[in-house]
Amino acid sequence: MMILALLGVLALAVGGCVCVVWAERGGPRWVRVVATITLAAGKVVQYSAKNRRRGLGGSNSADD
Repeated sequence: MMILALLGVLALAVGGCVCVVWAERGGPRWVRVVATITLAAGKVVQYSAKNRRRGLGGSNSADD
């Protein structure tokens, strides 16, 4: 079951990347919408990872 969930997430990620490339080349409106959603989700993940790293770095330096 876990493999199916991971494959689903992978398919969504690949599909989103394809839509981003297609939208850059002037695809239909729905492709541009999916590309915008994909890029926004990427920014959210990037921001979350940055905050997580800051939190871990701060706790490690305080423990020393």
